[in-house]
Formats: sequence, C-alpha cells, structure tokens
Amino acid sequence: MDSPLAAAAFTPYGLTHWMLLTLTVAGVALLVRLGRRHRGTPAGVAFARTFGVVQLAGSLGFLFLWLVPPLFDVHQSLPLHLSDLLRLVSGYALWSRRPWAVALTYYWGLTLNPQALLTPDLHLDVAPALEFASYWVQHVLVMWAVCYLTWGLGLHPNWRDYRLALVVTVGWAAVTLTINQALGTNYGYLSRKPAGGTLLDLLGEWPWYLLVVLALLAGVWALITWPWVRRSPAAS
Repeated sequence: MDSPLAAAAFTPYGLTHWMLLTLTVAGVALLVRLGRRHRGTPAGVAFARTFGVVQLAGSLGFLFLWLVPPLFDVHQSLPLHLSDLLRLVSGYALWSRRPWAVALTYYWGLTLNPQALLTPDLHLDVAPALEFASYWVQHVLVMWAVCYLTWGLGLHPNWRDYRLALVVTVGWAAVTLTINQALGTNYGYLSRKPAGGTLLDLLGEWPWYLLVVLALLAGVWALITWPWVRRSPAAS
C-alpha cells in the first residue's frame, strides 16, 4: 500500500527531478549515437521496432490500469490529453516510420513533451507510486523516441508535415474541448489552466490563452521545420 508520505516525495527541481532530467538527457545522447551507428541497417530496423513495442506496451499498459476501478477518475483517466495520443503515435512511428506518425511525434514531442518534463503537473494522491511511474516513464520514453527518430535515424519534417500537424492538433482540440464541456473535465488544459505553475500562466485568461498557444505553436513549429527544408526549397 502506498504511503501517504509518498505524495510529498517529489519536489520540482529537487534531487529526484534533477536525477530524472539527467537520465533523460543521457538516454537521448545514447540513443542518438546508437541510431546513427545502425541507420539504414537491419539491426537499426529491429531496434526501432523493439523500441516501438516497448513504447506501445507501456502506454497501453498504463492506460488500462487507469481505466480499472478504483483507479479510474473521469477527470484524469480518459486518454484525451495530447500527450496520450503522442505516446501511441510515437510508438507507431518507431515501428513503422510512417511520415505522418514521425511528423506528429516530432512536433508534439519537441514542443509539448519538454514542458511536462520541466514543469511537471503531478497528482500524487490516489496511488502515488503508480502515478509517479506512469508520468515519468511515459514522458521520458517519448523524449527518447523523438530524438532517436530525428537525430538518430535522420527522419526530418517538411512543410507538408507542418500543415498536417497543425490541422490534426486543431482537430484534437475541438473534439477534446467538446468532451470537456460535456463531462466537466479539463483534458489538454483546454477549459482552464492547470493548478500548478506552468508557462500557460503567462498567456492570458481562458479562452484567449488557447489562441495564443495556437499562434505560438504555429510559429515555433515553423522555426523547427525551416532548418530541415532550407536546402530544399521545393519541399512542400
């Protein structure tokens, strides 16, 4: 049984947080080196697919656990956060290397996932050990996946991928906001800001911060697309 003290065991930018960030960076460096060494080889394909299976198994396993009573909470357990989709998409991207999956992993994984790592919004109240593991294992694996695909395997986006990511993200937001209104939930933080301090606190009140976030994403995603296509002006 989880100790009531476990909820207080994690402090942002405390020792545990720094250890997890260090592990994330070390894993990125190792996987990028490994990806480059085996790029285009059968060993590289086998490793990427194994990584994909681990990612999908972990994501689906945690998802199943949170859907089972007494852990189920309509406000937390439904797979409606963009990060929930990202975990599944990144696993499929590792397995298949399909351009659309790689693109979504790139844009979501490089801009949204780091915020979860740097400003964690943890709710260690129901099952602290499980919640802690679920949060960190999944976010760290996604960070490893996006860096492995991009700098390890050399899979890069283009402007077509950029447009796809924007359309899919707006579509997800529209569907999730509708569900939030129906259930009184706050998936994706589309209905209100998270209780803990995040970058959203700098972007105004609801609903205006949603428009600011969309504009920022469009700008930042354009900036992280440009380096890959600047030498190929025909890319579209």
